[in-house]
Amino acid sequence: MNKNSLSLAILAMTLSFQTAFARDAADSAMLIEEQIIVQATRRALPAEDLPSKIRLIERDDIDDQIGFSTNLADIIGQKVPSFSPSRQKLSGRGESFRGRAPLYLIDGVPQSNPLRNGDRDGFTIDPAVIERVEVLFGANAIQGIGATGGVINFVTLDPADREDWQFRLETAAGASGDFDSDGRNWRGSATALKDFGAFDLVAGAAFERRGAFYDARGRRIGVDGIQGDIQDSLSRNLFIKAGWDIDAATRLQFMTNLFKLKGDGDYVQIAGNRAANIPTGSARGRTEGRAPTNTVHTFSLDLTRASLLGGDLAMQGFYRSFESVFGGGTFGGFWNTGNEAPGVQIFDQSANNSNKTGFKATYTHGDLPLAGLTVTGGLDWLRDESFQELIQTRRLWVPETVFSSLAPFIQFDQQLFDQRLLLSAGLRHEFAELAVDDYVTLFTYGANTVAGGEPEFSETLFNAGGSFEITAGVRPYASYAQGFTMPDVGRVLRAVRRPGQDINTLLNIQPIIADNTEIGVSFERGGLLANIAYFWSESEFGQRLFANAQNIFEVRREPIEIEGIELSAEYDFDGRYLLGAGYAALEGRSDQDGDGRIDEDLGAENISPDRLNLYARARLFERVTAALQLSHFFGRKFNDGASATDFNGYTLVDLNLGYELDGLGRVELAAQNLLNEDYITYYSQAVASAATRNDRFFAGRGRTLTLRWTLAF
Repeated sequence: MNKNSLSLAILAMTLSFQTAFARDAADSAMLIEEQIIVQATRRALPAEDLPSKIRLIERDDIDDQIGFSTNLADIIGQKVPSFSPSRQKLSGRGESFRGRAPLYLIDGVPQSNPLRNGDRDGFTIDPAVIERVEVLFGANAIQGIGATGGVINFVTLDPADREDWQFRLETAAGASGDFDSDGRNWRGSATALKDFGAFDLVAGAAFERRGAFYDARGRRIGVDGIQGDIQDSLSRNLFIKAGWDIDAATRLQFMTNLFKLKGDGDYVQIAGNRAANIPTGSARGRTEGRAPTNTVHTFSLDLTRASLLGGDLAMQGFYRSFESVFGGGTFGGFWNTGNEAPGVQIFDQSANNSNKTGFKATYTHGDLPLAGLTVTGGLDWLRDESFQELIQTRRLWVPETVFSSLAPFIQFDQQLFDQRLLLSAGLRHEFAELAVDDYVTLFTYGANTVAGGEPEFSETLFNAGGSFEITAGVRPYASYAQGFTMPDVGRVLRAVRRPGQDINTLLNIQPIIADNTEIGVSFERGGLLANIAYFWSESEFGQRLFANAQNIFEVRREPIEIEGIELSAEYDFDGRYLLGAGYAALEGRSDQDGDGRIDEDLGAENISPDRLNLYARARLFERVTAALQLSHFFGRKFNDGASATDFNGYTLVDLNLGYELDGLGRVELAAQNLLNEDYITYYSQAVASAATRNDRFFAGRGRTLTLRWTLAF
């Protein structure tokens, strides 16, 4: 870690703590306006009692950020500095959480696609229909496959106790560069909520049209025509949630979220020139084939029953379909189908498809003979069917792969000493099977026939932790948890180069088990919320992606170790002013040469730069508000022997000014990258597969202004 940057962050945090505690020395009681039960933990304990780091991003925070960006990676990164800087593209490759992949959820329904990860998980829902974001730090298995870096659960709007219709309208217009017509963005959303008594309803719709993006010098930023881009695109979201309180103890709830983001395909890429410091650009033109697209449909049906045999039962059934279309080209790997002469060029493009069906049952019992003991048990079932198709020639690049798992779990939480001490322990056992039929690889891999199979694995995953409130509002904690995911099986299966292989003996499909250990202390007193945490994460048989000679990513399995420190503090001055800071520093290493020593740096594909976030929110006058935020990304060097992957760092500042109209809503003027910083994105600077390519030399967005109007009634 950068010692100077760490010292600076610790000094700033220490000053914040001293100021806050001096102000509240007379107030020894911890003030909690509301205890929020974090849905993603599947336990009936408030966030402040759990022995691990949790961050809640509330609706007010989301509203502040929408003026700057509706990209959920940007929104999360402003509150979670150990989350990688956004690529500002449709692809989230290189966007990691504590150096690993997060598991995205919508109301508990998994959105991530570990079997064939196309890095599109961050674009599945519009922020207009999100009530809050629950961020669970570190590996855990409480939600099953995928959470080796943490869990990010998007909790949707809730109509509870809103007896009258409540409507919210939003419209926004933005522009970057010199306000050219092709750089304008348009956005609109509407939501309606009502609790009818036994029935309640939430309905919402949102759309956003994004124009071209411009950098700080007024140059059109290059489109990523292969992995996908959010500039020059249109997104739509339709959301419905309906609930029925069958009786005082029983509730049935249905949710559907239909999301689509599709590129318009109005621009073609112009390669940059790294030697001359000219970023990748764009010019008017039509792209061949289908435009890159994300189409995600999420459905869930929840049944809850309180006071069932002294405990509470929650069940959820869900279905989610996900299609991500990538851009195409005449890539060498697509040239031959077996019927053409050698060297015949073929245009093609791929689409990842993943359909998940699942069931979750959770039962919590707290009325037990041992006072303070709460037991949570449950059973999860998941079926994930994934494949990758070449959609122009109707060939399968990745064969149909079916992952099935059945997982019982149990969790014990014991509170002692008037709830000041919490001891927690649990386990989850995964019975999993991966089924693949016989298939033939593409010509570029040798057109090898691979025998199908149904390899199985069985893993028991543990967690344990504890927290103790040593004085009012000061709670140190420690925890250990295991999480697991599958490697990117699709990349492994499509790249089998040796004939005579069969699925059952392919070692690379063994699961990745991540062990996360964390110690920290949280503070909550008066208006202060703060946390300091140190963690380390290990996986004996991890996953690292590398680009082959054709710049197509393949998988290497090797031991991985990651460690980091996170600091955060936020102080609310009587609701009128709010100041906050966050800092994260991470290091990651792996055994890349197989010599048994874990001594090579993980690249920027996994490890984010050290980051310092500062932010302030103020009510300047009765009707005038302001929000100011700064993100500084510290430079980093990797010990890969290539200076091309050195990261120079940059600083971004955003400002939002709001004015409350008399009965006519609220108007805001937001400036993203207020100081018009000229920079190349972290991905383009530091990720090895991009850092030497002129077609991956992407600049970040320059100053972008957005005028936004909202009305709630």
